[in-house]
Amino acid sequence: MGDAGARLAELHANASRGGGGERIEAQHRNGKLTARERVLLLLDPDSFDEFDMLVVHQGGGRAAALSKLAGDGVVTGCGTVKGRPVFVFAKDVTVFGGSVADAHARKIAKVQDLALRSRAPIVGLFDARGARIEEGVAALAGYGEIFRRNVLASGVIPQISLIMGACEGGDVHAPALTDFIFMVRDTSHLFLGGPDVVQRVTHESVTAEELGGASVHTAKSSVADGAYDNDVDALLQVRRLLDFLPQSNAGDVRQRPSFDDCERVDLSLDTLVPDDQDAPYAIDELIRKVADEGDFFEIQQAFATNVVIGFGRIDGRTVGFVANQPQALAGALDSDAARKAARFVRFCDCFNIPIVTFVDTPGFVPGIAQEHGGIVKHAAKLLFAFAEATVPKVTVVTRKALGSAYDVMASKHLCGDINLAWPTAQIAVIGAKGAARIVCAEDGGKAATASDDAERDLSPWPAAERGYVDAVIMPHATRRSVARALAVLRHKTVDRPWKKHGNIPL
Repeated sequence: MGDAGARLAELHANASRGGGGERIEAQHRNGKLTARERVLLLLDPDSFDEFDMLVVHQGGGRAAALSKLAGDGVVTGCGTVKGRPVFVFAKDVTVFGGSVADAHARKIAKVQDLALRSRAPIVGLFDARGARIEEGVAALAGYGEIFRRNVLASGVIPQISLIMGACEGGDVHAPALTDFIFMVRDTSHLFLGGPDVVQRVTHESVTAEELGGASVHTAKSSVADGAYDNDVDALLQVRRLLDFLPQSNAGDVRQRPSFDDCERVDLSLDTLVPDDQDAPYAIDELIRKVADEGDFFEIQQAFATNVVIGFGRIDGRTVGFVANQPQALAGALDSDAARKAARFVRFCDCFNIPIVTFVDTPGFVPGIAQEHGGIVKHAAKLLFAFAEATVPKVTVVTRKALGSAYDVMASKHLCGDINLAWPTAQIAVIGAKGAARIVCAEDGGKAATASDDAERDLSPWPAAERGYVDAVIMPHATRRSVARALAVLRHKTVDRPWKKHGNIPL
């Protein structure tokens, strides 16, 4: 084995150097890790098995003039995250700029196939500049093969994308088809056409950061689900997210040991809702006080802040939290909030993650911009998602649940399994002041008791009398009540009419 072993070691050493020392040093000067450094940090120590390390392009046409560099600009393989299998590919920008070509795409497609057959999550680390021009249509074919597998894997295994540098042109479609996209502040950007293209076509002057940086995609476009300060933090947070998720749609949500008693009460919650019914409070405080050990992984924190979504655990098992945020737009739903929550609900339903919904919303945001922006259809997305979901659904109305927003937010009528309310809940068609004005107008101003009647109606009691609310609970007992409800619903089954799939109002 002497000569053969030495040759193998030499080939592996050359492949490990990627595009060479100068390019690796440039990557480090830019505050970024190399592709292999990223993979090794994402996965458990000594768990990474690399595939196709020695693959090179096969030339042909203009590509024949390119050097044959081992790996062809992407690192692929599998390892574990906290002991569970995970597949990974990482674009190597030091080799051909990480550009997509035939051999490069076949490497990614192979690891996608293995992830799907193994029913294990796949993580893609992006740092590249689109298609390899020298390979022409073969590069486009490679894109198509990757995209097709993204679609096949959707709803079967979790797919996570981490943008750690450039992600341009056709490359952007692959992360857009995955479940979650995260970015690195200041060093990553994502767009179909870069600043040069924009300048040439529209004559607009814009920087890469202004066009497609992390601040744009987390706060404005909602393309990205979160952003972190550097490569290390981003990779560690993806490890944290993976720990919340099941391996596939056929796997159970992982149960972790928890020292947080499910019967725990929190008396501070009895004063969380202010006496002033219009005063804001932090709904994420409620989520953290209900979740095991206060651990909450928030998704899309910077976008549509009037609704909060994310993962936590109750009794050691992952749950998805959806909550109106009274600190932003008084918790009212607009188009962005509806889309944000709907996609999250559908993800949870895909992967058998129970959903806990906290409701405090005065309704939908009115206005010309919202109506012209399609709020009717965007609201229907959320309605559709909750109604279609077959996972356990527990809903708690903390304060306002007014108008059709009451229905949309996981009400009993949209197949909510166990619906609870605090004594402060206000469940009605319209708020007390609005109801009093309408009654007074209809009675010619003679309804002196209209306001009192409206206040009586604006409570949880009429809904409880009709069975629309299963129980009215004290706020301090919320964790206990939710935990018990989820335990009862753990083996829930649902029979639905056969269909190929519903037609969600996209």
